[in-house]
Amino acid sequence: MRALPNSLAAALASGTTTLCRCWQIDRRDGVTLGFTDHDRDLSFDGVLHLADAALAAGALELSTGLGIDNQEVSGALSADAIREEDILKGFYDGAAVRQYLVDWQDVASRILLSAGQVGEVRRQGAVFEAEILGLAERLNRPFGRVYATSCAPQAGSPRLPHDPEDPALNGTGTVAEIVSEGVVLATGLEAHGEALFANGRIVWLTGANAGAEGYVRRHVIVGGQARLELWNAPPLPAAAGDTFRAEAGQVLCPEEHKARHGDLIDYPGFPHMPGDDFAAGYPEEGGTHDGGSLFRS
Repeated sequence: MRALPNSLAAALASGTTTLCRCWQIDRRDGVTLGFTDHDRDLSFDGVLHLADAALAAGALELSTGLGIDNQEVSGALSADAIREEDILKGFYDGAAVRQYLVDWQDVASRILLSAGQVGEVRRQGAVFEAEILGLAERLNRPFGRVYATSCAPQAGSPRLPHDPEDPALNGTGTVAEIVSEGVVLATGLEAHGEALFANGRIVWLTGANAGAEGYVRRHVIVGGQARLELWNAPPLPAAAGDTFRAEAGQVLCPEEHKARHGDLIDYPGFPHMPGDDFAAGYPEEGGTHDGGSLFRS
């Protein structure tokens, strides 16, 4: 049983209630937004909860044990509240959400109803609908390492540290030309070798995509400029003059890792692991069968 603040319990027992619901959303870009289904703005915890966001909530399903709590909220897209471009940039993906039951005559009389994170966000015209998942949803996610001879994780993962201050592994580029959707020519990266940013991350600094992130599929040098082919096109159209930060990508083979870092201590792959051909192998005349390592550095 959940304990209620004395003031809120007294208001509920009076038979005449002045209750509303409020939501606080901590976006991935560090911005905290507040909303309420009351007809005027409310403020608490240093957050202004907007009443004109046209936000409405569906039924809240609460489960005992490790069951996943689930709820959906819907509302109107507007420049002052939730903007479509912020959704496209991924600022709401996995954002933390807290829902409160509040006495709007005395906002200190409130209780936290649920906490979770934003799941799927659907848009239709000027309306959005977001799925709110409980904290137990994280227990459904698969975790574990991928065992392969080559490097598996993305750059910056715990097993492949990325130094954001190392100028040899980072650069700031400026879009010179949009070749096609998801392919740009950029200046400012001339000092970096070809393929350095392949499988790496870019963070848009200016332009319509400012704050959004993406990943590079291929990095080559064309006419003295860096040609970056992205895994996915930017959420909004990029334009010449937009700037971005590029981070060196993962290296897939141990030879590249050793050339870049000087050793294989932090290499996250498993180059000594035998492949399928090992299981199907058989002795042959003239072969080396000394029991030694099959790995050749």
